[in-house]
Formats: sequence, structure tokens, C-alpha cells
Amino acid sequence: MTGLAGKKILLIVSGGIAAYKALELVRLLRAEEMTVHAVITRAGEKFISALSLQALTENPVSSDLFSLDAESRIGHIELSRAADLLVVAPASADLLAKMAAGLADDLASTLLLATDKKVLVAPAMNVRMWLHPATLANLALLRARGVAVVGPDEGPMACNEYGPGRLAEPPAIVAAIGALLAAGPLAGRHALVTSGPTHEPIDPVRYIANRSSGRQGHAIAAALAGLGARVTLVSGPVALPDPPGVAVRRVETAAEMLAACIAALPADIAVCAAAVADWRVADRAGHKIKKEPGAAPPSLALVPNPDILATLAGPGPARPRLVIGFAAETDDLRANAEVKRRRKGSDWIIANDVAPGSGIMGGEENEVLLVSEAGVEPWPSLPKAEVARRLALRIAAALGA
Repeated sequence: MTGLAGKKILLIVSGGIAAYKALELVRLLRAEEMTVHAVITRAGEKFISALSLQALTENPVSSDLFSLDAESRIGHIELSRAADLLVVAPASADLLAKMAAGLADDLASTLLLATDKKVLVAPAMNVRMWLHPATLANLALLRARGVAVVGPDEGPMACNEYGPGRLAEPPAIVAAIGALLAAGPLAGRHALVTSGPTHEPIDPVRYIANRSSGRQGHAIAAALAGLGARVTLVSGPVALPDPPGVAVRRVETAAEMLAACIAALPADIAVCAAAVADWRVADRAGHKIKKEPGAAPPSLALVPNPDILATLAGPGPARPRLVIGFAAETDDLRANAEVKRRRKGSDWIIANDVAPGSGIMGGEENEVLLVSEAGVEPWPSLPKAEVARRLALRIAAALGA
């Protein structure tokens, strides 16, 4: 691996039998010529010694929040700010819960609350603890805040159970560290991406929606993050995992999506890949609308939803430098896309044909036209991840990166 020499890692070792792998992780990081400072929790010290960590890191190991020497210089702030990346390996269920709740009752949790740097956690715990709803909810919250996660792996455990919860192997953790620290062409840029459908309630059990899976939008968010951008992904309801290293804001309705987008500004890039419902029910019922025998179906009065793309592309100091919209059409693809770009005020439109039989909406591949002021550029049918990669590279080039 290249480009990591000289990078500074703050390694936090929490309690758990997997703590012994932290020593191998340090060895691999040092082999990449990275500087490692270690912090070990009181529980972590039950499994490995601070002396072992100090010998391998060649730096003093910290464990006490109230160290008279370190805290005379506000040591926990210095530690958290001096690193390029904070890595928690292993990350116990207890420490993940503290992170999610914003607790700061020891050195490790205080560092994690005080940092302004990226954080990578490598969970390790008993399978039942990993699958507990509280742990899963804590991880979902941390992911939404932009915390990156590697693992856990599945396999036999020290407690003689089998399942997910094993610490990711040290080489995999090093690879995740490399991905987070890679200096891409979009480093320092903020990208806002929308993805998935919106659900517009009719009553508490029914809604208006579309067939969007969110695959293309999620792939774009991942591709932009892979080029070094800080990415905020505003996603409607989808059955997809969160892209690694991306801050996710989950919404249901178009109004919620617009509010989340505005809250995420300022941004350098906005990619509106979500399939936002054009209309919503004017007066949603507060109770389930009953189907009465022989009665006519209810009439639904529809009103327009807010136009997210046009709002983001409109004039004003908060307008992203590059605004890209999507056009899903069933006929006259090029003409409709060109009209949409002018009407919305976006810089580019990515147009695709979602006519019945195309397999694009909800499918694994996409065939698009890139429509800009310079003209129309057709792309061949490609996996959605490759469409995302090409688009991310074009965005980087357009911004002079």
C-alpha cells in the first residue's frame, strides 16, 4: 500500500478477547511507516498490556483521562486533533453505546467525542451482543453520523458460539484505513447526494411510491467518497447497506428530503439521483381508509411536491458549484432531458430510459445520456457502480480536481 507513510493513527483498544489482534494491527501499520499512538481502556488492559502496545508503537500509551501530566496540556484534545484518523479496534458493544449516546466518562470516549477527524470502528463482541437491537441501532446511528465501520466477520468465537461478531482481520482493517486516508481528487469537497424513492402517505398504511431501488444513488455516493469527498447521502426508504464512509440521512417524504438537503448545505456538489414523487395527497387520512362493500373507491386529491432539484439549482449563495439531476423517461429521452435541464436550472442531467422492459429501474445496470450545455453524450449500458465511477471522475474533472 502506498501513500500512507507519515500518516498519524490514534488507535483506541477497548475490552474484549480480540484485543490481542490490536498488536498485529500496530505491527502492520508501522510496516506502512505510519505513526501510531495508542489509548487503551481499563477493560482493554485486562486482555493486553499497555507495555506491549508501547513497545510496538514506540510511543507512550495513554489510559487515564485525569493524568496530571497530559491534562495540564489538555492532552485528550491534543491526542484527538493530532491524528489523521481515529481507529477503534476492537470496538466493544459498551464503547459503541457510549459513542452513540455521546458519553465521555473515560479517556477513550472523551477522545471520540472531542475529535474533528474521521473515525473507523472495528466491532468485536459475542454474536448475541452484536445482534441485539440496541447494538444494531447504535451502529446505524454512528454510520449516519459518518463513522466508518469495518467488519465484523463471521466465524467461531472464544465463547464457543458461531456467527457474526469476530473482529475483522488486521489486514482488512489496514485496507479500510488506507481507503479512508487516500488523498483523492475530491478531498476537501462536500458532496450532497439524494437516492431512492419517496413514500407519500395516503393513510397510516398506504402510500404513493415508485420502483426506485436506490442502487444508482448509493453507488454515486460511494464513488464520490472513494475520490475523497465528504459525502452526505439523503436517502428515501431502500433495502441497501449504507455506503462506507458516508453520512446518511434517512427520510420518507419529499418534504423531508428537501429539508434534509437544505440542512446539509453548503455543498460543492449536488447529485439528485432520488426518484422523488411528483405529487402527494392533499389531505392524508389519520386512520386507515376502510373499503366498504359496494362503495365507490375514494377520490384522492393530489398536490405537487416541492421541486428539490430546482431548489438546489436556483440562484443564491448556497447553490452548489455543480448541480446534477436525473431524468427517468419512457419516451423522447433526449428531448425531455434537455428540456428538464433548462427548466430546472441544473448544470447536468443524467437521463435514462425506464420504459417497461428496460430493467433499469430496480436493476443492476444503467444506460444513460449525460446532458449538459456542451451537448449530449451517450454512455453504453454499464453496471450502476461503473456509471457512478465514471460520473464521479467527470465531476472531479469539472471541478478542476
